[in-house]
Amino acid sequence: MTVGVARITFYIPGVASLKAKRKVVKSIVEKSKHRFNVSVAEVADQDLYQKATVAVAVVGNEGREMNSLLDRIIDFMESLGVAEILSHEIELIHFS
Repeated sequence: MTVGVARITFYIPGVASLKAKRKVVKSIVEKSKHRFNVSVAEVADQDLYQKATVAVAVVGNEGREMNSLLDRIIDFMESLGVAEILSHEIELIHFS
């Protein structure tokens, strides 16, 4: 079994309130959950207006497959065009 986790940090231009930021983050989270059937949550930077960090978690049998899925999810999030990705990292944890 393999657990894959991606941590993605976004810059959200043009927002001037936490309410506006939450709307953008919620859109990214909900669209990603719906499209890929994965767990997604905001995990850091909740008090900053123009920065957000979300994490994506997936579980499967093969690490290569999990890495590819996480790459596709990151590409999808970027393609939404509502926020710019500042950084991302992927970690795979293998269990026997």
